[in-house]
Amino acid sequence: MSPKHLGIIEDTELERLRSKLGQVVTVNDSPYLTEVTRDSIRRWAEGTGDRSPLSTDPVRAAQSSVGTLTAPPCMLYAFSKLTIGYRGGLPGVHSMFAGSHWRWHEPARLGDQISTKTVFAGLDEFESRFAGRMFKQSSRTEFVRGDGEVIAEVFGWGMRVERETAREKGKYSETARKSYTAEDLEKVSELYEAEKVRVASTEQLGWSDVKVGDQIPLLVRGPYSATIAVAFEQAWGGLFISAHGYWFDKLKEHPRLGIMNEYGVPEPPEAVHWDSALARSVGVPDAYDYGPERISWIASMLTEWVGMEGFLEELYVEVRGFNLVGDITYLEGEVTELIDGGDDDSVGRVKVNVRARNQRDDTTAKGWAIVRLPKEHSNESSRTISNGSR
Repeated sequence: MSPKHLGIIEDTELERLRSKLGQVVTVNDSPYLTEVTRDSIRRWAEGTGDRSPLSTDPVRAAQSSVGTLTAPPCMLYAFSKLTIGYRGGLPGVHSMFAGSHWRWHEPARLGDQISTKTVFAGLDEFESRFAGRMFKQSSRTEFVRGDGEVIAEVFGWGMRVERETAREKGKYSETARKSYTAEDLEKVSELYEAEKVRVASTEQLGWSDVKVGDQIPLLVRGPYSATIAVAFEQAWGGLFISAHGYWFDKLKEHPRLGIMNEYGVPEPPEAVHWDSALARSVGVPDAYDYGPERISWIASMLTEWVGMEGFLEELYVEVRGFNLVGDITYLEGEVTELIDGGDDDSVGRVKVNVRARNQRDDTTAKGWAIVRLPKEHSNESSRTISNGSR
């Protein structure tokens, strides 16, 4: 294929990709994680800022009803590169993560061995103001514990866009960039210091403590930097991160995988998350965060709010914009519905609208979640915390 066709969505490639719909998808690369270990939990918590004692404090986790350390909910992203939506086919066409719909049945516990199965679920064309032709590509992944139990599933999707067209349109070229003073950073530091994590049963949020309209305590992440991207990479494992001969092996198998940097060296597509020059080559003004990273921040906001006896059952998030280097992300939520526990009168469920916004007040992600809360842990101190805001 001639260079001028690189990154162009061609009908022949589309039809080849469509023929795989409904099939189980496999990749040659080994998963980054296959077992929930103390080290992998720690890396994920540190890489995403998660402070839940269920993941960070072995003593307190042992005192919970689960009885052991558990993985933060979105750590399951690291068990398969396909969890963010199968992106095979369309060689040379840029791929951007766009969202996930998670359902968790049980927590992933310390020592669990987990395998995955992914089915290619959808390929749909959308009108794009950002690029030329654009397709939503989606898949569904199951997470299976060693005993055969499915503990979670995720429906993930991404957008396939034409790189050159995106750069030429320059939709984000006028985006205002942010730099920080010492005073700005002190305000950010104060938000981190104010982060409230329920660390004891006396602080446990109960279902009857919650009412429609309650605001979930705000959570802050950032300002975003290449270092934060690297920290997340260490936890997640990335998609195409390889070095030396392993990287050249991948290029032989997929010649159009790389994006040329300023030295004429092919970089993996995800280098746009730490290399602003490469990000600009695909139409984004600076390097930007990982979508799964942002969704993980939202999950942390929820798990810190519900406490050690609460459980995040479902999370739907659409990634709606770029979180660029230098951006701060504010995570917010509001209770929209109380759902009785049905046959189980010891628990109730709460539906929450969630949002991520930046310092420009742009919504960069939005969606909803359902959390399960115990009824027997109601107390006045929880009421004070659940209505808190910062």
